[in-house]
Order: sequence, then C-alpha cells, then structure tokens
Amino acid sequence: MIREIQLTLPPDMAFDDEKLNAAAIKASGFRSEEVNLVQKIRRSIDARSREVKVNITLKVFANELIAPLLQYTIPLADVSKAKQVLMVGAGPAGLFAALRMLELGMKPIIIERGKNVKDRRRDLAAINKSHLVNPDSNYCFGEGGAGTYSDGKLYTRSDKRGNIRRILEILVAHGADEAILVDAHPHIGTNKLPKLIEEIRNTILQCGGEFHFGERVTDFIINNNEIRGLITASGKEYQGESVILATGHSARDIFYLLNHKKIAIEAKPFALGVRAEHSQQFIDSVQYHCEVRSEYLPPSSYTMVAQMPYMGVEKGVFSFCMCPGGIIAPCATEAGEIVVNGWSPSKRNNYWANSGIVVSVDAGDWQAFESHGALAGLEYQKAVEQKACLLAGGTQTAPAQLLSDFVNGKVSASLLQSSYQPGLKSVLMDEVLPTAIATRLKGGFKAFGAKMRGYLSYDAQIVGVESRTSSPIRIPRDKATFEHPQIARLFPCGEGAGYAGGIVSAAMDGERCAEMVNKLYG
Repeated sequence: MIREIQLTLPPDMAFDDEKLNAAAIKASGFRSEEVNLVQKIRRSIDARSREVKVNITLKVFANELIAPLLQYTIPLADVSKAKQVLMVGAGPAGLFAALRMLELGMKPIIIERGKNVKDRRRDLAAINKSHLVNPDSNYCFGEGGAGTYSDGKLYTRSDKRGNIRRILEILVAHGADEAILVDAHPHIGTNKLPKLIEEIRNTILQCGGEFHFGERVTDFIINNNEIRGLITASGKEYQGESVILATGHSARDIFYLLNHKKIAIEAKPFALGVRAEHSQQFIDSVQYHCEVRSEYLPPSSYTMVAQMPYMGVEKGVFSFCMCPGGIIAPCATEAGEIVVNGWSPSKRNNYWANSGIVVSVDAGDWQAFESHGALAGLEYQKAVEQKACLLAGGTQTAPAQLLSDFVNGKVSASLLQSSYQPGLKSVLMDEVLPTAIATRLKGGFKAFGAKMRGYLSYDAQIVGVESRTSSPIRIPRDKATFEHPQIARLFPCGEGAGYAGGIVSAAMDGERCAEMVNKLYG
C-alpha cells in the first residue's frame, strides 16, 4: 500500500531524515516493519509566524514495489548520421533542445561563441582580477550560458509551458542533488553547475552530437527566405535542416545582425536597477525572527514588491534573483560597460545576501532612443551601462552607494566591504540611473524598509547596474510552429528571443523548439 502524508514539522524534525521517517510512519498508520520506503515529495518553509515551520509531503510505501524516483533515462541513441539541426548557443535552451533532439532521432550541432566551462574560468578570473572583459567568454557567454556562473535557481512559474518535473529529472540524471525534486525553491549552486554542464555535453557527444566552441556566428545563409546555414567569425560554414537561435539575452551582435538583414525583431520591456547587498545574518534574523539562524534552516531569502509613481505613472519596483549567502558578479560583455548580477554557491554560506532591486522599463522610458527602432530598448540599456562604467572610473570597478545615502541623496563618505571582487567606487547613483528609475527605486526602498525593519539602513549598500534581467528584444515566431514568420526553418528560442526567464523556462522552451523542428523538418 502507498499513503501520501502531509506534515507540518519544526525544522529539526523536517531536516533530520531519521526523525522525519518516524513521524511519517506514525502518521501513515502502518507498522514500522511494514514500511520499505518513505519518499519526500514536496518541502517548503513557512516563516510567516515567529515559530518557523516546514510543510512537507511524503509517500509512505508499505510492502509495495517501489517505482524509480527518476522516470527520465539518459538517451543512448546514435544520431551521428541523422539529419542535422544547428543550435546557436550552449545555454539551457540550446542544451535541452539538443538533448530532446537525441530522443527524436536528429543530430544536434551546437555552435557556441564562448569556451567550455573549464577554460571559461580563466576569463572570469581576468574580469575579477584584471578588469579585462573577453567579449566572447565571460559570465554571460560560454558553455552553459549565463546560468552556469549566475546561481542555478530552478524556480519558475511557467508550468503551462512544459514539464518542469522532466527538466529537473534531467538535471538530477546528470548530477544534480535529488533535493531539487522536492524543494519548493530548488537551487543547484554555481560551484556545482559546471560539472553538471560537462555531463550534459558528454551525453550529447556520446550520442553523436557535436560541439563547436569559440565559434561566434557572424552571418546567416538564407535562400528563398529559408535559413540553411551559418557563417562564423573564423570563416567556417555550418549547414543543417533548421537553426534554433538560443543566444541568450546579451548577444547584442545577433540582434544587430538580424536588424541589418531586415529580419523582423521587436523591442521588448525589461527591468533595470541595482543590486542591494545586506549581511545574510540580518536577512536571517528578520525572516526567521531570531538572532541566530537554526542550523537546520537554510539561509533565508526575501521577495519585495511595491508600486511607485513618477510623473503620474506607477510602475513596479521589485526584488529579482535574490541570492542568499551570495556574491555580486561582474557580468559585462564588452569593455566600457558595467553590469552586475548575483549568484550563490550550493551551501549559500557567504557572508552577504544580495538581490536585484529593479524597475519595469518600457517604450515610455526609451523615447530618446526611438530613432533606433526595434533596438531602442537595447540602446537605452547600453547607455546606462556605459554611463555606470564612465562614472566609476572606466574599469570593472562598479558604482555604489550606502542604501540610506541613496535614499537621502548624499554621496557616501565610505562604503562597506562587498562580495563584488573588482571593487566599488562611491558614486551618486542619481547620476548613473535615469531619473525615473532612481526616483522609483528610492520610493521602493522606503516601502521595503517599512515592511522589513532595518532593511533601509547604512549597513546595506547598492551596487550598479542590474540591467540584464531579461532580453530587451523579442524575435517573433509563429504561435503554433515556433518558426520565425519571415524566415522558414529559423526557430527563435529561450531567453534571448524573449520567450523565457531563467534556466527551467529556457530549458522547456528549448525542448518545445526541438519538437517543432522535428515535426516540420524531421
């Protein structure tokens, strides 16, 4: 027999397997000698009251054959001689499209401008230590895409876009902890993602797929409004049945190429703001209502949102990609710009907590760039990043300000220690950010301070700019076929094309694009 049990337990029981199993068996009504497995199904922390509780759903198996936890099995196909499909980008959209291609009997050829995960580390170190940005290998470009070195959060609300459980199982099959199948807010950690990405690459190669690193696409081969291949900066040509374009939100050269070739693209709203950095101990003390976090509880996160007016128009100010025990990372893709993002290791055990605090941006904000047409939002985004770099000294040193000083309009006489390795410079952030953004952020921080006592203080600081929250471009596609309405066999995919917003949603979109390619051209 199998019985599903729902329990609400204190943390010391919920995170101790021996105590948890005993509680589950007691609640199930089975005798302990009958039970051959207690399986965790779902786990979430409820910290709304002063007594923190953990809600957990389990299945108790008594004298029962046990179904395997993973339904997904790694493909063993040989597609080396099958029809070829080109994937531009080795981020989650491209990689999961390639894995799905193996199952469908087509050969994925992945073309990635950056380096593999191992070699990519040298370029990340060069940004942090020497302020040198390699435009093809950085925190955004390279094997695994931006997600590899920017946290590994797996939470998504896109449950209608695909099978979230399947995506998580594929990750577990390639080395992720099984806890991601259970936790309400699953997380892998930047320290563990590179190995996982290598395992996915090995699966694709073993089945006959191909990877080509250091190959930046510079042109499309188009005949009679059909794309049949690609040309890279090295002069190589690649041909295939179709092209899945999964370049990520920062591949501006691809957006410029599409626009130059008069292949339809559209400006898309995104968000822009700063990273707010507090001590993790402070966040824990507020969220868990205690001075010292229990050893059984994970470092706490937070979410904030407020509607703030400017010139009679209200817009949302909200937290984005909150990183408990995390690091603020330099994510510029060109010299002369400052971009920041956040990530956490698997243990989330760094001193700091950081979160993007951003404001919605749309056509009303980028009116000064209207002459750029579909690229107007991109040019607005780029102008802010370049100004941030200029005012902070022209390197990867980032502009920063104590949080209370920002709200009060004062230059900070000194800054706090920070997780941002290239260093900070005290700058009046009102001069970095567009007035509409700065004004709404100030109002948002005041509102957040009212909700979370101590949040708005001189013990926290902001670091700019958080500008790559999502793509400023949407590449249109047919709702039924996912094919570009103008160019046959071209399948815009993932976050860069405007159809995803994180690892899981991008992975699901990659799978769907692969299925459409197979349906139309397989």
